Amino acid sequence: MIAGRVARAGLLLLSMAVCAAATAQAIEVENVDVYRVPGRFGGWPANHGIWSWGDEILVGFGAGYYQDLGTERHNIDHGKPEEHLLARSLNGGRTWKIENPAAQGALIPVGKALHGVTPPGLVEKPWQDCPGDINFKHPDFAMTLRMTDADIGPSRFYYSLDRGHNWQGPYRLALLGHPEIQIAARTDYIVNGPHDCHLFLTAAKADHEEGRVLCARTTDGGKNWKFISWVGPEPKGFSIMPTTVRLGPAELLTALRHHEGDKKWIDLYRSLDDGGSWQPAGIAVPDTGEGNPGSMLRLQDGRLCLTYGYRKKPFGMRAVLSRDGGRTWGSEVVLRNDGGGRDVGYPRSVERPDGRVVTIYYYHDQPKSDRYIAATIWDPRQVTN
Repeated sequence: MIAGRVARAGLLLLSMAVCAAATAQAIEVENVDVYRVPGRFGGWPANHGIWSWGDEILVGFGAGYYQDLGTERHNIDHGKPEEHLLARSLNGGRTWKIENPAAQGALIPVGKALHGVTPPGLVEKPWQDCPGDINFKHPDFAMTLRMTDADIGPSRFYYSLDRGHNWQGPYRLALLGHPEIQIAARTDYIVNGPHDCHLFLTAAKADHEEGRVLCARTTDGGKNWKFISWVGPEPKGFSIMPTTVRLGPAELLTALRHHEGDKKWIDLYRSLDDGGSWQPAGIAVPDTGEGNPGSMLRLQDGRLCLTYGYRKKPFGMRAVLSRDGGRTWGSEVVLRNDGGGRDVGYPRSVERPDGRVVTIYYYHDQPKSDRYIAATIWDPRQVTN
């Protein structure tokens, strides 16, 4: 596999999409290749998860094979295998090493993968009921939640206590007392205590179509996951792929990828009772082009940072920041705008100990070119509005 390398660095300008009166600024960014292999398709870090321990960063992604299917589709060969891989950096995202958990008998997709077929000879271990007593507060803890169908599940989870070198699972992900809820899980969780954890999940709507978001919780270390609440009303289109932060002892804020007709945006819901109920909290990003999920962080300086892919010309990666807990947002920060088309984004972001943010996503440079995993390293302290 390929180790990451520094691809390019430069000064990019802030756009003025959110605050019309904002002054454009230049910020310095460093773009790094994480996984870039000729003929391959690297995709969708948002579906897998990201974890960090100081300058050690681990991120999951899918790796299939490139096929030209036109500008309106994911250019992945559905007839060839798709692997679930990990990329690990030990130096804050500057260089990367690719790991294949299937070599350790874990994280192997079951049956048909989301976008390609299962690699030959691989069969996922039987799903089990989790015995509980997971120590979510272990200093080397990581958890990934995965679905087996792109829209409605079923779903399972794995966890690691050694920074993702070895994984326990798969464990069935079902909501206690609610077998009718079909879950299409991606990784979004908040650890509250040694055996206490919130999950934020996409579920099928009443018509079994994609989708709406719910909040679930365990207090027994993952043995039982209890349905807590729906996040917002059932949409006519879909509201999916939450990214959630804790703002206080009982305050949570989540950002959702929303799609209604021709409109695609990222909106917000706030809970003041630890997920028991949710209220609309405005719109963070009014237009993401053809639609893209966000990745939200609470920075060391207290600001919120939301990164996302922009699927409209000029295609690329962007961010917005909030100084007041998500009530208002500054102008868009254009991290890069050199994408070759709509097939970009699905980011996950982490903040390094030095205050810089590492945003990881999938990308391509030309309309007909391989999709690869890239990282942008940037300093939100350069953004003043």
